[in-house]
Amino acid sequence: MTLEIVGTYAVAAFLLIGSFFALVAVLGLLKFNDSMTRLHAPTKVGTVGIGALLLASMLNTALSGNPSAHELLIMAFLFVTAPISANFIAKVHLHTRSCNVPPAPPRDDTWATLNTPEADREIELQD
Repeated sequence: MTLEIVGTYAVAAFLLIGSFFALVAVLGLLKFNDSMTRLHAPTKVGTVGIGALLLASMLNTALSGNPSAHELLIMAFLFVTAPISANFIAKVHLHTRSCNVPPAPPRDDTWATLNTPEADREIELQD
């Protein structure tokens, strides 16, 4: 087998893997009812799916003799921004209390940023 044939099989495998993960992300987005559970499908599974599709595209352009790094830059941007945006969306839902707030941890009354102690608030106001 030549390198071109192996590369073609690898592109096909990455396309199938990426399509499967993207399909699971879409089904998860449609199936879950709560907005907090809907966050996991596109940010976790969708990122892997799009990453595999971009990897297939990058490998295909390299096999055609015209290599490109654009897909690598898109993948890096996607892997950096998807978790951050999901974190911000989750924090908005927690602060507006539009979802079920997790139970408070034992022996701690300052879970995340929802219940800031008075001493910390006074320090923030002084700054």
